[in-house]
Amino acid sequence: MTRALKEVLMSLLTFRRAAPAPAMPGGDFTARASIEVMPRTAAKVDSFRAILPEGTRVYIAHIDGTPIEEMVATAARIASEGFAVMPHFPARSIESRAQLGDWIARYQGEAGVTEGLVLAGGIAQPRGEFHSSMQLLETGAFDAAGFDRLHVAGHPEGNRDIDPDGGDAVVRDALRWKQDFANRSDARMALVTQFVFDAAPVIGWARTIRAAGIDLPVHVGLAGPAKLQTLIKYAMACGVGPSLKVLQKRAMDVSKLLVPYAPDDIAAALEHARAAEPGLGLEQAHLFPLGGINASAEWLAARHPASRIAAN
Repeated sequence: MTRALKEVLMSLLTFRRAAPAPAMPGGDFTARASIEVMPRTAAKVDSFRAILPEGTRVYIAHIDGTPIEEMVATAARIASEGFAVMPHFPARSIESRAQLGDWIARYQGEAGVTEGLVLAGGIAQPRGEFHSSMQLLETGAFDAAGFDRLHVAGHPEGNRDIDPDGGDAVVRDALRWKQDFANRSDARMALVTQFVFDAAPVIGWARTIRAAGIDLPVHVGLAGPAKLQTLIKYAMACGVGPSLKVLQKRAMDVSKLLVPYAPDDIAAALEHARAAEPGLGLEQAHLFPLGGINASAEWLAARHPASRIAAN
C-alpha cells in the first residue's frame, strides 16, 4: 500500500459513515451464490436457515491448524440445516494418504459430505507428501469415496505462489491437467476464483482459458460488504492483483469512502458478461464474507428477496 493511500485512509477514519445504498436487484449470477465460512465464524450463527436461501452451498474454509474435529462438526451442523456443504481439502496441510482417507471418511460418515474444494493451501511448506491439489486428486481417494462434486482453484489475476515470476505458465499447465482430470472423473467440477474487485480481468481470463480448451464452469469470488480498510487488508494479504486498483481508486474518492463497499458493480458487470457471452462459463458467484456473514447474507437477500434457488 502506498504512503499516500495510507494517509488518505487515516485522515478519513473519523468521518461519519453514511448508510449503505440499497442493493440493486440481481440476476441468476448472484441468486445461485455460494458462501464461505470458518468454524469459528459459523459458531456465531444461531441459524443458517434464518439467513441463507434454501439450497445455498456453504464452503468451510480449513485454516491450517484447525482440528479436523471442528471442521467435521461444523459440516455436520450446517448439513443438518439442509445446506450443501463443501469443506476445503488443503493439500499442504494433509500429512499423508492415510490422513486424507481419514478426513474423507469422517466427513462422509459424520456429516454426509460428498463434495469438496481441493486446493494447494496457504502454507509455504507442506506438512507431508502433498503440495498441490493435483496430487490429492491423483490419489483417486475422492472418486473411490463417491464424491460427486469437486471444485478446484482458478486464478484470473495469476498466483505468485505458483508462478513466482509473475507469469502464468505453471497455472496454465495446472488448468489443463484439471480439465483432463474432469474429463475422466465422474464428479462434477468447477473452477472457484479468489475474490476480485474488477470484472475485466475475470472476463479476459475466461476468454483465454476457453480458447485453450478449458470448459470447466467458473464460480467467481466476490468480497461481501465490508469496510474499505478491511478489504484492502485482506486483498494485500491474499495477493489480489490488478483489481486491487479498484479499491485504491475508491479510497481516493471521499464520497465512496464514507459508505461500506458492496460488490454491486462487479456483480452487475459479470451478470452482463454472462448474458452476453454464455460460452464464457461464468456460472455463479462465490461470496467471501470479509465483513461478516450477516452482511453478505443481507446483501444477497436485498438482491433476491424471494430467492429459493437450489444449489446446482
